[in-house]
Amino acid sequence: MTADIPCHAVRSVFISDIHLGTRGCNATALLDFLRSVQCDTLYLVGDIVDFWALRRTFYWPQEHNNVLRTLLGKAKHGTRVVYVPGNHDEDLREFGGFGFGNLEILKDCIHETAQGERLLVLHGDEFDSVVKCSPWLAALGSRAYDFSLDMNLYFNKVRRALGYEYWSLAGYLKHRVKNAVNYISSFEQAVAREARRRGVDGVVCGHIHRAEISRIDGMLYCNDGDWVESCTALVEDRNGRLAIWDWSRMQGRAGDTVTPSPVELAA
Repeated sequence: MTADIPCHAVRSVFISDIHLGTRGCNATALLDFLRSVQCDTLYLVGDIVDFWALRRTFYWPQEHNNVLRTLLGKAKHGTRVVYVPGNHDEDLREFGGFGFGNLEILKDCIHETAQGERLLVLHGDEFDSVVKCSPWLAALGSRAYDFSLDMNLYFNKVRRALGYEYWSLAGYLKHRVKNAVNYISSFEQAVAREARRRGVDGVVCGHIHRAEISRIDGMLYCNDGDWVESCTALVEDRNGRLAIWDWSRMQGRAGDTVTPSPVELAA
């Protein structure tokens, strides 16, 4: 931990959809976040390494290696790290139930907050009808999505040069197109129904790259977002309060670090 990076001590952190192995991964921002936060438990909620992309074209810069080393370093120094694989890293699901020191690989799990709420933690791809019923369509969509992220890289180079913060073209389109909005709503309701079926108080997931805390028919729904489009994490403080941290906004424009003051969403 370097002296000039403020450290935020929290109880639990949930991150997903890092997509290491792709050009769209914001590894620099993630490293900054990981080095700025200390937690008792770190949940990796799927799509950490993008094996789909790596099978097409191998891309693995040093920064991606540094992310893995930092995650393993946290486990080595006492942080409980729970890895819940997603669809892009589903190869690791066959190791579900295995533990390597403070690192556990689980298909899903239950997290209990400091306030006593029991939250089901899963990636969420099993509730995505496209992934479940049309794998070829999911793969095609993944390539189109990767293309939009490549365009994002060039677009944001210009924005940074002008002093503007990161902005996601893919995220903008996803939240504006009617079919995408309907898809997100259907996904959220399906995940909330599963949480109710399991008899828990809420759910934490990833997969759709949209960070949110809300109530769906009385069920607490939390999505920790991603580190491709938005650079977000779900954070539980020492009192059990949950909040979305948007790291790119919390760091200010043009890379100027500011003291974060995360805003709690629906509780």
